[in-house]
Amino acid sequence: MSTVAADDGAELFVRVDGPATAPPILFLHSIGCDHRLWDAQAGALNAYRVIRPDLRGHGRSAAPPGDYPLDRLVADAVAVLDAASATPAVVCGLSLGGLVAQALALTAPHRVAGLVLASTAPRIGAPEAWRDRAAAVRAGGLAAISDMAMARFFSDPFRDARPDVVAAYRSRLEASSPQGYAGCCAALRDADLTARLGEIAAPCLVVAGLADVSTPPDQVRGVAHAIRGAAYREVDAGHLSNVEQPQAFSDLLRAFLEDL
Repeated sequence: MSTVAADDGAELFVRVDGPATAPPILFLHSIGCDHRLWDAQAGALNAYRVIRPDLRGHGRSAAPPGDYPLDRLVADAVAVLDAASATPAVVCGLSLGGLVAQALALTAPHRVAGLVLASTAPRIGAPEAWRDRAAAVRAGGLAAISDMAMARFFSDPFRDARPDVVAAYRSRLEASSPQGYAGCCAALRDADLTARLGEIAAPCLVVAGLADVSTPPDQVRGVAHAIRGAAYREVDAGHLSNVEQPQAFSDLLRAFLEDL
């Protein structure tokens, strides 16, 4: 575990596991989560060098004042890759992390050996929804949105079957920085990469959760259709598909990595 300084001085927490000489894979988490979102995949991919930062405003990373535009989050990812001497790397992102991964593949394609886009899209949600969510969090903290977030993170059957997991994610969310969460809402409010998806040249796997209400399968399937040669797969899960179906998700990821 270590910290990396972004180019504006913000400290980013990063966990790195696996052999230093192994192929690197960078994992980028959803808004409202942290590097622990990928615990199951880190355990399943112990033959790789697994690099898991807490995005700016999340976990143990700094939460500077102001909005965090998408290019700011991409620059943070570049700083993490540079500090780990991990270029090129496979980049796996979910939701907001997937949006950052798309932008990284577009702006710095030489850094991306492969791309895994899970429960994500080039435009996630409506701008007004992210404005309202940021305002709610600034006014009332993360508890103001935690019920809504859990309903979006997890499918109904999973919430009923695994209240322990849901409680853990709720606790992490409610302990998060309101400023950090609201800052990342700005990236989701403003970013729209729809017109540029066809420029992505990296080998790509796109994964949808069949019960995902935040980025429904039809929307995620459109990502795969827009990226030349991308593979599309589905798992029976909500938005955090890698948490609901860790084995299935890890198997898809491992097969993709072995084919690179």
